[in-house]
Amino acid sequence: MSIQLIQQAICYIEEHICEDINYTEVAKSVHMSSYNFHRTFSFIVGMTANEYIRKRRLTLAAKELQTTNISVVDAAYKYGYESPESFSKAFSRFHGSTPKQAKRKGAKLRLFNPLVIKIILEGGSVMDYRIEHREGKRFIALVKSFPNEIINDNEEHSIPDFWAECFEKNLIEPMKRLRMEGKRDLYGLCSPVKDGETHFNYGIGIMVDENTDITKLEYFIQNGYSIWETDPADYAVFQCFGSDSSCLEETWSKFFKEFVVQTGYIQTDDTDYEIYFENGKRGLFCELWVPVNLSSQGVAV
Repeated sequence: MSIQLIQQAICYIEEHICEDINYTEVAKSVHMSSYNFHRTFSFIVGMTANEYIRKRRLTLAAKELQTTNISVVDAAYKYGYESPESFSKAFSRFHGSTPKQAKRKGAKLRLFNPLVIKIILEGGSVMDYRIEHREGKRFIALVKSFPNEIINDNEEHSIPDFWAECFEKNLIEPMKRLRMEGKRDLYGLCSPVKDGETHFNYGIGIMVDENTDITKLEYFIQNGYSIWETDPADYAVFQCFGSDSSCLEETWSKFFKEFVVQTGYIQTDDTDYEIYFENGKRGLFCELWVPVNLSSQGVAV
């Protein structure tokens, strides 16, 4: 269960805090792909694993500078910084004091304690969903690779920018016209990531089936589009209502913090996707389809 795995990951971080670790090594320790671990950790904890590691190291470094005779140079290298200068810069941003100032009595420092994940059940919240099985599907899509670190970063707009760029270059409408009118739904496809990979693929595409003009596919492929195929999978499906992508991010957050906790369903390493309907319900931004392992059903505690 993801909550338990994230707690195990935090324990692993604490035990290896002065070693050369980042989120990919932590993901391996709990047998998750780096992408799914990064996304799960970010939504449950509210920060990335790398950010957690950084804050814990700077907290421990400040304590050691205040209570021992360790030099700033030794502290920099002990807590994973390439140089005393980079350590001092990060230390000052976090604490508001320099490492040298931290060695003096009365220095103002910040404390970031180890996290303990607790499950808090709150009533009154409704999360509508349905479970659907889909056989393997084919899509034609505009595909771009993104670093795992952008997931759940509020300051990061790479994927919305990708959508905007594709619209501005008129790359989406010609693709949509391969479909019959009334069936021109768009898909935002997110690739499963193999263990150890640092990037994931995101695609903007349409489904290729009997309602698609396949005679023109080769032309699109020759002009930079890609065929994307999915395997058969079971999906938890959520409707996201709102005017922008914030409702999608909120649904992902509820998926990890509420849905997984209450149902025990765990996301699998298959393609997840959003569907942007040509003729959707009023106020519906998209549908989110998350592949899940139904055999893991049961209240997760």
